[in-house]
Amino acid sequence: MKFDIITIFPEAFTSYLNTSILKRAQEKRLIDIHIHNLRNFAGDERRTVDGRPYGGGPGMVLKIEPIARAIGSILRNSKPEILNSKQIQNTKLKKRTKIILFSAAGKQFDQKMARDLSKNYDRIVMIAGHYEGIDERIKKIISDFGFRISDLSVGPYVLTGGELPVMVVVDATSRHVAGVLGKEQSLEENRLGIGVPAYTRPENFIWRRKNYRVPKVLLSGDHAKIAVWRRKHKRQSD
Repeated sequence: MKFDIITIFPEAFTSYLNTSILKRAQEKRLIDIHIHNLRNFAGDERRTVDGRPYGGGPGMVLKIEPIARAIGSILRNSKPEILNSKQIQNTKLKKRTKIILFSAAGKQFDQKMARDLSKNYDRIVMIAGHYEGIDERIKKIISDFGFRISDLSVGPYVLTGGELPVMVVVDATSRHVAGVLGKEQSLEENRLGIGVPAYTRPENFIWRRKNYRVPKVLLSGDHAKIAVWRRKHKRQSD
């Protein structure tokens, strides 16, 4: 699985994407993450990537030209020129590539979507928007060249930029790539009772003269009773 991230703040990804499970997954070449600085695709010396919105209004909008150049470069793995239909004709590439933008009004990202992305696509290109959004025409350009594009939201709230949503999608999708978690059973959704309380050693923990115990049923070794306990607590947490 390849992830390409277009952003004006590449430094925002360094720590999280190079830590723990995602770091090991990259080292094993199970996933491949590339960060693309949008300013490198600007056409002027000042590397301008935003402009004032037509029709007025507050804030700035990310310009269409550098985004088109960035996407064109990623999909061709060649020079950062404007997206060119004659150079992108591979049907399989188009079917196995997904381009994602982020918006509070987009479709709600969930676990099923993360699983589907991992199974149906080889490459995910994400644009981390900022300011007042992205020039809307980029959606038409991407669609005209036959690539699948989605507007996603990671929650019913507004963030200052698309960097956090991008990391959410990378993390949630990577977990479904074979080998990333080591064992398929590690997938939370495969466990009995999603979100049930978890306990580990010590069995008794004394804090300020009060004993905090692990529920006895979990120590019983009776798997049938443990399953009932987990189902019960799952229902209580729904």
